Amino acid sequence: MAELHTDRLLLRRWRDSDLEPWATMNADPEVREHLGDLLSRDRSDASVAQYQADFDRRGYGWWAVEVRGTGEFIGFAGLDPVDDGMPFTGVEIGWRLARSAWGQGYATEAARAVLAYGFDTLGLPEILAVTTSTNHRSQAVMRRIGMIRDPADDFDDPSAPDGPLRPNVLFRIARGART
Repeated sequence: MAELHTDRLLLRRWRDSDLEPWATMNADPEVREHLGDLLSRDRSDASVAQYQADFDRRGYGWWAVEVRGTGEFIGFAGLDPVDDGMPFTGVEIGWRLARSAWGQGYATEAARAVLAYGFDTLGLPEILAVTTSTNHRSQAVMRRIGMIRDPADDFDDPSAPDGPLRPNVLFRIARGART
């Protein structure tokens, strides 16, 4: 499994020591605001096992993100095929960080490294990003990394219940358009 290095971050394989801070993130209502229900410790741990299995099988997925200077685990970033049942197909970029890591440019930095991997190593022609229509922080990251939103692509997430998690926006970036 490839590790990705940026000036401040290491995107790496998950470790047992990541499970506790990951579970804390998944139990934080602010971190989960645009994602749905809080996760139990068992569901949180199971998500990591699935991420590792997907990475081993595909060669890409969700990397654990740590701050290089301190070794602190701060969340995840990576690529994942779009879920079945969505009104589009492709590979999606994403990130989720602990609140203590918000506002420091880490999501943008990690996302740029993931885009480079997706385009330069995997040879993807396009990468997508999806979030709720109210998740302005993630949409700002998408714009900072050069992604473009066409409102005609906005959609209701068929897996989300009626309410604020259902309306979603779709951003795209083609291989030659990266900043």
